[in-house]
Amino acid sequence: MEKRERPVGLREQKKRATRHALFEAAIRLAAEHGAQQVTVEAISERAGVSPRTFFNYFKCREDAFVMSDPEVGERIRQAVREAPAERSGLDVLREVIAEQIAGLELDRELWSLVAVVLSRSPELTSRLLSLQAEEERALAEAFTVRLRAQGETGPRAELYAGLLASLSAAATRVAMTHWYEHDGGAAFLDVFHQVFDQLAAGFVRPVDES
Repeated sequence: MEKRERPVGLREQKKRATRHALFEAAIRLAAEHGAQQVTVEAISERAGVSPRTFFNYFKCREDAFVMSDPEVGERIRQAVREAPAERSGLDVLREVIAEQIAGLELDRELWSLVAVVLSRSPELTSRLLSLQAEEERALAEAFTVRLRAQGETGPRAELYAGLLASLSAAATRVAMTHWYEHDGGAAFLDVFHQVFDQLAAGFVRPVDES
């Protein structure tokens, strides 16, 4: 049976909506004026909240441009920890990441703007890469704990966990980039699953079916 994400309560829905509004405000203001010119006050005003509320969602101004949902990493790690032992790590990640980012289909234009903003700001790109590295290390640790519970320990298990975390993160980035750069192409989740199919198949060279 296909696993579904747990229902989200009203309070959590409101939190996610506010966080997304702040993220979208930051990106659109940066696209209009340049990221360096955008203040926390301006982002908060555009999103309809106070600057104090802003810091309930993001640690610093820069994070608002590069983290649409800072809590998604923990939700993925929780799913990894709770997944049945007989399921492969790649299958677990494919399912849970797809659940967490399925809504991107509605935001193609916004994610295209994200790419533009990052291309104009090396500082934000550096911050994004740093945060992604932190998330990959945390995911690798979650898989290491999962493997230990299954009796798999030692350097080989840690290597596998690290590789799985890094490959899944890279695969997700490739799927997102391909999707928003090919407007009018395949649906995002179709692209996402094509990328993970390639991982599962061991990088078999694609054959032109035309």
